[in-house]
Amino acid sequence: MIVVAIIGLLAAMGLPSIMKALQKEGMRKAISDITEVCGSARAKAIFTGQKVAVVFHPGDQTFSVEGGGPGQGSVYVAASKLPDDVFMPMLDINQQDFGGSEWAKVWFYPNGTSDEMTIVLHDRTDWRKKITLEFSTGLTRVSDVDK
Repeated sequence: MIVVAIIGLLAAMGLPSIMKALQKEGMRKAISDITEVCGSARAKAIFTGQKVAVVFHPGDQTFSVEGGGPGQGSVYVAASKLPDDVFMPMLDINQQDFGGSEWAKVWFYPNGTSDEMTIVLHDRTDWRKKITLEFSTGLTRVSDVDK
């Protein structure tokens, strides 16, 4: 009985730490949302047999699957906004800078390929991440930005 009580006590003490680790905030949320929106667009393109775009609005810090939005039946995020403490200083699509544009589209194709894209994110603590979209697979890769 004492062993069960000790295990219960340890589990209760560790639960807040586990919950905080699973909660997405700041940079983790931004990376997760961009990756999931791209995954949603790629899946939609493959399943519908038509090209699908992710539309970025750098000024508003928003992005979404074209025609997507809440309730579209996907298990992925279809639209999102960067958290207030995360910024997008760089948005390159097919080696052209769209960071200062009102909007930009990244296309995903039915064969699983996509446009080439690089996004750099940073937060107020100067933590910088780069999200790259590989054109030949349409998959994202996250890495640190070389300083």
